[in-house]
Amino acid sequence: MNQDLSILHLVLNASLVVQAVMLLLMLVSIASWAAIFRKLFALKRVKGLNESFEREFWSGSSLNDLLAAASKNASHCGPMERIFASGMREFQKLRERRITDVGTLMDGARRAMRASFQREMDVVESNLSFLASVGSVSPYVGLFGTVWGIMHAFSGLAALTQVTLATVAPGIAEALVATAIGLFAAIPAVVAYNRFARDIDRIATQQETFIEEFSNILQRNVGAQASSTGR
Repeated sequence: MNQDLSILHLVLNASLVVQAVMLLLMLVSIASWAAIFRKLFALKRVKGLNESFEREFWSGSSLNDLLAAASKNASHCGPMERIFASGMREFQKLRERRITDVGTLMDGARRAMRASFQREMDVVESNLSFLASVGSVSPYVGLFGTVWGIMHAFSGLAALTQVTLATVAPGIAEALVATAIGLFAAIPAVVAYNRFARDIDRIATQQETFIEEFSNILQRNVGAQASSTGR
């Protein structure tokens, strides 16, 4: 490529509006990549904590021991462990009130776990809307810069008596750089959004399955205790 049409030369010689658009898109791209890496590490941590707690839960540990461990390390718990702790605490509170109706006990525990589940999913889904916005808006912002740059280039050619490709090409190329930067910002955001949305759906399904399995365990325990009391 001719040195006069290098990317740096095109950016430095673009109009102020196009340069402002390019700068905005570069800042958005940097913020997008920062959000992508934060979300990547956060989801990896959530998966690890959930899998670790699930192994411990099915290893045969007592529910009271699991609750004590969750309460002791509340700040380092994973979403699934906090969901378990919410349901277990509500279940114990209802039992302390001498409530023996199985339906009431199970409804209370499920409501507590569902509320905790929603809070955890709100945290897990944070920054996804930002990535979606970057992916959908950045190309249009770049296109705005391109249209403005082409208008500026053609208005500058109006005073020339003879227009050749050599006089038109630099202005058009400067304008097209804005679209290229817009796509550079949008494509990683869209790819990351789709990847994270799929991972979050899997986490949500895993946690919903755990809620149902844990509810069944509580219901069996209540039924067993009621039968032994009846005898």
